[in-house]
Amino acid sequence: MIDTQPLAILREIDRTGSLTLAADRLCLSQSAVSHAIRRFEARHGVALWQRDGRGIRLTQAGEYLLALAVRVLPQLDHAETVLDAFAKGRRGTLRIGMECHPCQQWLMRVVDPFLAMWPDVDLDVSTAFQFGGLAALLGHEIDVLITPDPIERSGLSYVPVFGYELVVAVAETHPLAGRDVLSPADLATETLITYPVAPERLDIFTGFLVPAGCLPRRHRTVETTDMMLRLVAAGRGVSAIPDWLLAENAAPDGIVPLHIGEKGIFKSIHLGTRGNEPSPDYLAGFITTARATAL
Repeated sequence: MIDTQPLAILREIDRTGSLTLAADRLCLSQSAVSHAIRRFEARHGVALWQRDGRGIRLTQAGEYLLALAVRVLPQLDHAETVLDAFAKGRRGTLRIGMECHPCQQWLMRVVDPFLAMWPDVDLDVSTAFQFGGLAALLGHEIDVLITPDPIERSGLSYVPVFGYELVVAVAETHPLAGRDVLSPADLATETLITYPVAPERLDIFTGFLVPAGCLPRRHRTVETTDMMLRLVAAGRGVSAIPDWLLAENAAPDGIVPLHIGEKGIFKSIHLGTRGNEPSPDYLAGFITTARATAL
């Protein structure tokens, strides 16, 4: 049977880019790390890495084991969590990953009724996967992915929860406020305020501006919806924002939502799960509660 310690070593080296840092993360000395790798290499008759100057370079066998570590270790880590939960009398833990920056606000409306219905289930919500949620779901690091951009993969299932329209919010005193529909050129002289997400993942860019060969004069990012709307109301820029957030946040007076293009940009929030394996009752319970709490 393959020892998992070398797998953990390779994963930490890949994460940190350094043998020294990997040893520190694993609470081992560098000599202990090297000894563990040499023992593994001697047992299996393969070399896992080669020295490359002051660094190391993985061999084909090392690359294979690294890929195995990325797939297997999260599942083993999760198994420890599950066994610990059973040992302490809890039924389990539902791990939720977020690919939708503002959706945490909606999710808080789901949490209370879900926890009331499932008192023996813990809930773990992470935004750490907002740019890699699909890999986290496939790698068993999370159980549910909240995403506006479902990507079909074998073994995955998506359930639509609620739909919304992406709009551009402007101050009512803004020259564009009289428009009902915006063209890409209308934003060419504007400061566009968005959440801190790369432009290639923002629909206002990929579905509206870039196809038309237009970009805003300035792109500014803001962490919170409240600050974003206050800047818009003060005339400091315009914002691409889901229409439901304007209603949810009781937008400051003097903000007008405008449609993006003649057809608009319409999206849906989905819950992604691994549909090709048995799932606990509380996972189905979460999906039911989420859909019942749809906007």
